[in-house]
Amino acid sequence: MDHKTNKLHLIFPFLRWLPNYRSSDLRSDIIAGITGAVLVLPQGVAFAIIAGLPPIYGLYTAVISPIVAALFGSSKHTVNGPTTALSIVVFSTIQPMAAPGSMAFIQLAILMTFIAGVLQLIMGMLKLGSALSFVSNTVVVGFTAGAAVLIGVSQLKHFLGVDIEQGLSFFKSIEALLFELPNTQWPVFMVAGVTLLLAILIKKFLPKWPNMLLAMIAGSFLAFYLEDMTDSIVYVGEMPSGFPPFAIPEFEGSTIRSVFTDSLALALLGLIQSAAIARSIANKSGQRLDSNQEFVSQGLSNIVGSFFNNYMSGASFTRSALNYQAGARTPASAMISALGVVVILLFVAPLTAYLPIPVMAGIIMLVAYNLIDFGEIKQVISVKNNEWLVLVVTFACTLFLDLEYAIYFGVILSLIFYLQRTSKPRIIAVAPDLATDNRKFRNTEIYRTTPCPQLDIIRIDGSVFFGATESILNYLHDLKSNGKKHLLILGDGINFIDLAGARMLLAESEEREALGGGVYFCGLKKTARDFLVDSGFAEDFGKEKFYHSKKEAIAAIYRQLDPEVCRTCEVRIFRECGTTQEAAASSSGVGSK
Repeated sequence: MDHKTNKLHLIFPFLRWLPNYRSSDLRSDIIAGITGAVLVLPQGVAFAIIAGLPPIYGLYTAVISPIVAALFGSSKHTVNGPTTALSIVVFSTIQPMAAPGSMAFIQLAILMTFIAGVLQLIMGMLKLGSALSFVSNTVVVGFTAGAAVLIGVSQLKHFLGVDIEQGLSFFKSIEALLFELPNTQWPVFMVAGVTLLLAILIKKFLPKWPNMLLAMIAGSFLAFYLEDMTDSIVYVGEMPSGFPPFAIPEFEGSTIRSVFTDSLALALLGLIQSAAIARSIANKSGQRLDSNQEFVSQGLSNIVGSFFNNYMSGASFTRSALNYQAGARTPASAMISALGVVVILLFVAPLTAYLPIPVMAGIIMLVAYNLIDFGEIKQVISVKNNEWLVLVVTFACTLFLDLEYAIYFGVILSLIFYLQRTSKPRIIAVAPDLATDNRKFRNTEIYRTTPCPQLDIIRIDGSVFFGATESILNYLHDLKSNGKKHLLILGDGINFIDLAGARMLLAESEEREALGGGVYFCGLKKTARDFLVDSGFAEDFGKEKFYHSKKEAIAAIYRQLDPEVCRTCEVRIFRECGTTQEAAASSSGVGSK
């Protein structure tokens, strides 16, 4: 592949698979696409209701977003569209500014989608995809669990048929629901409960059937039957049919400023969630992903979607997993699924006039429950590290703070714990083990190997950067208390060195040189060695202080040791030991391995 073709593939990634598309792929993709289209009808309607938008906007988002993401993404199986977590963030952030379902609310949701898409695209173009690797998946698990509880609580009023004020806090909502409990409308409760129960039973006993769709139909028939007995059952209302209409988002400076931070939270959550889903499915399919390309695809899908009345979208775990399990071969399956939604918009959308709100409440309650990853939560709590605190804090912030702050708190806390771990690289003292044939270097503490009386040898596993300098410096300070002037650092475990790390090591080297010793490096990785050379630190240390192998390093450092100490030493762990310095200088190929 020539350079021009490779560059074209980076700009238009669909050129990697589309020209080689086979008829055998089409059959598998059609089956997977139709399966996904059936699933997206109840989900799209439910998610739009959660977001405070008319139901049609959920289906609009399930048309444009998947097509753009499939064309510009690197994943074969990920399917974009409306998601529960993003929907509840849209609702919670816009609700204080506009009434849910109003035109002002819709315009703000679409504007936030555009801004979030631009931010995602910029992150992708800046190649920040790998940065999300440092954000714990526990943030997503905790946030999603909290969002699930909020969704469930928000739907209880529709489940019970009681009137609760919009926009109440979590505790106030619980208090209001308990107060209104005696006023439960039993026909409403029956319709919602039967819908929920049927969806659970169909999923359990007929797992390949579209449980949500069938439960919605059954619940609607029950509501129709009970209609003569009560006037408490409210319906979703008829949705307009047709392709998502083109419309330019309402761009206004003051409005953009007011929703910018919320849009950033949406962008981050969408990327974290989408990256986690894409990685999860790629682990099963064996596909290699390009994280930066996934960022670009998410950004483009939201930018383009905002011009077709889409609200914030991201990768859907349910639809993506179903797409993979249904045998999808290429991203065309997501595009076929989107075309299936167009057919639904043309012919099925008017039927939503007969879709009862309690039916949707039952479906949304099931969606909320399925969001809680009990297995992951149990594993996080059982592992003895700080992940459980990230989980609890993110979950609690989701319930008691604005949702965008919950995301920020979770991400920041996750990064703090990551920096704590990386700020304390593993440093071990090693020495040759005379019990092995090749005098293998081993941990002196574990294997009780005896170190050289004049030379300390340590291995650093981690990065020597600004955050780790204090920890490394403290170790080296304690090490000098043994009176040894020479230090050999085995660098094959050092990932990189930054300016602060290099300055700290240089200061240590100069201090030891003033005492008649020195700091030497062996086996540095290319990244670390190139940095020291390019920044001029290698010259400051002295190029004779860098060695490729332990054999070469020991042979050279041995000549710097005090020969009088060597003559009376009984440790004799190096092959050079027992000879005079002159003999060691004239010998060749006798260093330790």
